[in-house]
Amino acid sequence: MVLAIDIGNTNIVLGVYDGDELVFNCRIVSDHNKSADSYSEELQRKFNEAGIATDAIKGVIIASVVPPLEPIMEQLCKHCFDIRPHFISSATDVGMKINYSEPQALGADRLVNAVSAFQKYRRSLIVIDFGTATTFDYVSPGGEYMGGAIAPGIAISATALFQQAARLPSIDLHCPERVVGTTTRHSMQSGIVYGYISLVEGIVARIKEEVATDPFTVATGGLASQVAAWTKAIDAVDAFLMLRGLKIIYDRIGPRS
Repeated sequence: MVLAIDIGNTNIVLGVYDGDELVFNCRIVSDHNKSADSYSEELQRKFNEAGIATDAIKGVIIASVVPPLEPIMEQLCKHCFDIRPHFISSATDVGMKINYSEPQALGADRLVNAVSAFQKYRRSLIVIDFGTATTFDYVSPGGEYMGGAIAPGIAISATALFQQAARLPSIDLHCPERVVGTTTRHSMQSGIVYGYISLVEGIVARIKEEVATDPFTVATGGLASQVAAWTKAIDAVDAFLMLRGLKIIYDRIGPRS
């Protein structure tokens, strides 16, 4: 079995593959103040509940955008599995050409999503990841990573509004039937949700106009399904795009010696 770990700013997503089958997945809150022992105890508890033996894990591969958590996860892998994990970087042989001016600064999550999506669709793509930030990445028809755009996530945008505008209440993310709100709550929902829809549709449209290859648009991340229900700019939602991409790359590079 192979353990794939996606370390994000808000959550750590873990998936266990038995061959090509994802047999287990879970989320753990990202916490810089948590020790490797605490993370190990939480993961072992989740493994026990799922009936997965830690000694069945023969390899670990990690994509991280949170450097302070990387040594903690490395300690976890040593403690739980006695394994040194692979960490994805621009130097990793992922099987995709990277056309990016600063490849060393490219987020591992963006690269892994691109690899995963192209492996599945084999065409030009826009990959949108709705996480703490929302990333838009373009993959050429030949399977080359070309770059993209990064925007604040919808939750961050909403939270900033609540925190900076004292008289505005906190609201749930809900798409109202009408853009013109008749209450403060309705007006906020309209501004946040329709504003974000317009951001997504606008960036997708501009990328399509710029590249002229009619890319297929795939969305992933915690809010992907919710946002996809609000717009026709997204062609497909793939909840496990990142985990599958990590497994694809692991199969390519093999276990770490």
